[in-house]
Amino acid sequence: MDKDRIDGSIKQTAGKIKEAAGRATGDEKLKREGQAERAAGKVQNAVGGVKDAVRDATKK
Repeated sequence: MDKDRIDGSIKQTAGKIKEAAGRATGDEKLKREGQAERAAGKVQNAVGGVKDAVRDATKK
Protein backbone atom coordinates (compact mmCIF):
# COMPACT_ATOMS: atom_id res chain seq x y z
CA MET A 1 0.00 0.00 0.00
CA ASP A 2 1.34 3.37 -1.01
CA LYS A 3 2.08 6.03 1.62
CA ASP A 4 -0.20 8.46 -0.25
CA ARG A 5 -3.16 6.18 0.38
CA ILE A 6 -2.47 6.14 4.11
CA ASP A 7 -1.87 9.90 4.30
CA GLY A 8 -4.97 10.53 2.21
CA SER A 9 -7.11 8.47 4.57
CA ILE A 10 -5.73 10.38 7.54
CA LYS A 11 -6.53 13.71 5.84
CA GLN A 12 -10.05 12.54 5.07
CA THR A 13 -10.64 11.59 8.69
CA ALA A 14 -9.19 14.85 9.99
CA GLY A 15 -11.36 16.75 7.52
CA LYS A 16 -14.48 14.93 8.68
CA ILE A 17 -13.67 15.85 12.28
CA LYS A 18 -13.08 19.51 11.41
CA GLU A 19 -16.23 19.64 9.34
CA ALA A 20 -18.30 18.12 12.16
CA ALA A 21 -16.77 20.49 14.71
CA GLY A 22 -17.50 23.46 12.46
CA ARG A 23 -21.05 22.30 11.94
CA ALA A 24 -21.56 21.74 15.69
CA THR A 25 -20.17 25.14 16.67
CA GLY A 26 -21.61 27.07 13.76
CA ASP A 27 -18.11 27.96 12.55
CA GLU A 28 -18.46 28.11 8.77
CA LYS A 29 -14.74 28.66 8.22
CA LEU A 30 -13.82 25.49 10.14
CA LYS A 31 -16.54 23.57 8.31
CA ARG A 32 -15.20 24.67 4.91
CA GLU A 33 -11.62 23.86 5.95
CA GLY A 34 -12.78 20.37 6.87
CA GLN A 35 -14.52 19.94 3.54
CA ALA A 36 -11.40 21.08 1.69
CA GLU A 37 -9.20 18.74 3.71
CA ARG A 38 -11.54 15.82 3.01
CA ALA A 39 -11.39 16.57 -0.71
CA ALA A 40 -7.59 16.80 -0.65
CA GLY A 41 -7.47 13.49 1.19
CA LYS A 42 -9.65 11.83 -1.42
CA VAL A 43 -7.37 13.06 -4.20
CA GLN A 44 -4.25 11.93 -2.36
CA ASN A 45 -5.83 8.53 -1.71
CA ALA A 46 -6.66 8.20 -5.41
CA VAL A 47 -3.09 9.11 -6.39
CA GLY A 48 -1.85 6.39 -4.06
CA GLY A 49 -4.25 3.93 -5.66
CA VAL A 50 -2.87 4.74 -9.10
CA LYS A 51 0.68 4.31 -7.84
CA ASP A 52 -0.26 0.93 -6.37
CA ALA A 53 -1.86 -0.14 -9.65
CA VAL A 54 1.19 0.91 -11.66
CA ARG A 55 3.51 -0.83 -9.21
CA ASP A 56 1.44 -4.03 -9.38
CA ALA A 57 1.27 -3.92 -13.17
CA THR A 58 5.03 -3.55 -13.53
CA LYS A 59 5.70 -6.49 -11.21
CA LYS A 60 3.86 -8.91 -13.50
